[in-house]
Amino acid sequence: MAEKAHTAVVQEAYVQGVSTRSVDDLVQAMGMTGISKSQVSRLCAEIDDKVKAFLARPIEGDWLYLWIDATYVKVRQNGRIVSVAVIIAVGVNSDGRREVLGMDIGPSEAETFWTAFLRKLARRGLRGVKLVISDAHEGIKAAVSKVLNTAWQRCRVHFMRNVLAHAGKSGRRVVSAFIATAFAQDDAEAARAQWRKVADQLRPKLPKLAAFMDEAEPDVLAYMSFPPQHRAKLHSTNPIERLNGEIKRRTEVVGIFPNEDAIVRLVGAILLEQNDEWAVQRARYMTLETSAVER
Repeated sequence: MAEKAHTAVVQEAYVQGVSTRSVDDLVQAMGMTGISKSQVSRLCAEIDDKVKAFLARPIEGDWLYLWIDATYVKVRQNGRIVSVAVIIAVGVNSDGRREVLGMDIGPSEAETFWTAFLRKLARRGLRGVKLVISDAHEGIKAAVSKVLNTAWQRCRVHFMRNVLAHAGKSGRRVVSAFIATAFAQDDAEAARAQWRKVADQLRPKLPKLAAFMDEAEPDVLAYMSFPPQHRAKLHSTNPIERLNGEIKRRTEVVGIFPNEDAIVRLVGAILLEQNDEWAVQRARYMTLETSAVER
């Protein structure tokens, strides 16, 4: 019984992002005997089977909306410390319920990595996607078009940060208010018309910003073609920012991971924990009528 409690304490501490040294201190503070790094590794390896089964499970039903986001963590590779991208995907199905659908690790966010990740989700059964929401990383738009053949929404929040960098300190408030008028429109056609009007008004004094708006228009306003009641959750990656923040918080405690398996174990356990939390919530994340999101 004591050993079970011992194991549970160590595993829970690890999943919370507590370092090996801190786990040892925690165990001793609870009146248990000290625990070595190898023992921590052995006990935490028991998490692996659950995580692997969770990340490889079949994806069933239609998933209308898909959010993808990435965070970077440090890991040892061949005696060097390198930064790797950890990608997570969260979807909302035709019942309006939210789930963590997948995770992957890669050297960077190149098109090949995004393509392989989306293909892996498709092989597990991902289908019915009407819109993918993400930051504007190089290659992701092409990967979404190639693998899922669906619309892509460029995160509006991140886009606005880029816009304001072009506006200069004195003009940021005015530019932000101008562009917000496009987002306030009732439908996609009106939003696009207002967007072009704003870009043309800014063009004489801020030609680079206007050109930036011209190029980004279809991707930043993609969400406007969807039901009004869904748009607040579709225009940015905010719906998974909190989850990503939790991953960042716990991985920063670890600092440098010894290998990629350790990343999968910790991040996978966090995702499994979050998914279980969403599963027991009675309220649906969205109220969906499939017919309403047909495009």
